[in-house]
Amino acid sequence: MVTGPSKFDRLPKTLSGVRDFNAAKGILVFLIAALLYVAHAAFIPVALALLFGLILSSPVEALHKFGVPRGLSAVLILIVALSAFAGLIALVWNPAQEWYASAPHTLSIVQKKITPVARLMAHLEELTSRAGAVGSSGHPAAAPVPVAPPPQNGPVAVLADLRDSAVGLATFVIITLFLMAGGPPMIARMTAAFFDHLKANHVLRLIEKVRREVGHFYVTTALINLGLGVATTVAMIAWGMPTPYLWGSLAAVLNFIPYAGPITTLLLLTVVAIVSFDGLGHVLGVSLTFAGLTVFEGQLIQPWLVGRRLEVNPLLIFLALWFGGFFWGIAGVVLATPTLVALKVIAEHAINGDSMLQFLGPNDPSPSRYERLQGIAQDS
Repeated sequence: MVTGPSKFDRLPKTLSGVRDFNAAKGILVFLIAALLYVAHAAFIPVALALLFGLILSSPVEALHKFGVPRGLSAVLILIVALSAFAGLIALVWNPAQEWYASAPHTLSIVQKKITPVARLMAHLEELTSRAGAVGSSGHPAAAPVPVAPPPQNGPVAVLADLRDSAVGLATFVIITLFLMAGGPPMIARMTAAFFDHLKANHVLRLIEKVRREVGHFYVTTALINLGLGVATTVAMIAWGMPTPYLWGSLAAVLNFIPYAGPITTLLLLTVVAIVSFDGLGHVLGVSLTFAGLTVFEGQLIQPWLVGRRLEVNPLLIFLALWFGGFFWGIAGVVLATPTLVALKVIAEHAINGDSMLQFLGPNDPSPSRYERLQGIAQDS
């Protein structure tokens, strides 16, 4: 009797197929990463438009429930958002220009105040150079031939940057407007057209969950950061810091970037305090006050108002900020955290999202999640 190959005979082929599949996935990830890096000028406005369209769609849907057309609501909300952003820039523009103009003088003051440390470092460098000279062969190294920098056409480069910025801004505004005017139904139809195994009602329900959760998260975060900016401004006025409104606005904006934003603000405030005041106690007072405000905001206010459900592993946030900044610069840093939060919301409401939830967040899914997923599976 002739028998077919056993399962053990088929095992090497199966393992080979798994290896080939994993290699294909690795190549695909590499190609996608290369595409995002090379074509960043095309993808950045689209990604930012998706983020702002997701956040601003909540007030659009709220107005739509009162009978206001989505198109009109989208135009009104976008005008209000852009006006608020322009007002923030106008508030901090003059103080920022003053600090930028006085940057050389500021650096000279900082250099004078850290002269003892600079002398110590110079002494250590001199000792190191002497040790290197003793260990060398005695032949002087040939001086490098200076290379003249290539001539640059300044006005042409500035015009090219302005053109690219204008095109990117127009693309961002148009795509954001279309996303807000079309609403979740338009996105659900587009997604269901690409994925035949998903029904439009399931996609619409998932998009609604992402829109509601992420929108609530960032609206609450914006209000918290606004409160931090006001508290920082009041504290800087109390300490006698120059241009306190600039530092309050900077604290509010940079606090959207986890960890790196507050640290950057703290370093800037410390440098400005060193330049502005003579006493070490005044400098420490400014630094410790802002550090206390950020600790109070991050450890008490944020968990109380937002909760742990949308928290993301801090290591993943650091990696996302690093790779986002490497690929897309400031835009990548801005998009890093919202992308992780959106992925966590999707994984929470996906049928096979347990492994992704364990990877993204420190908290386990709630028991009621499985009951909700059973209802989604039955509808699909």
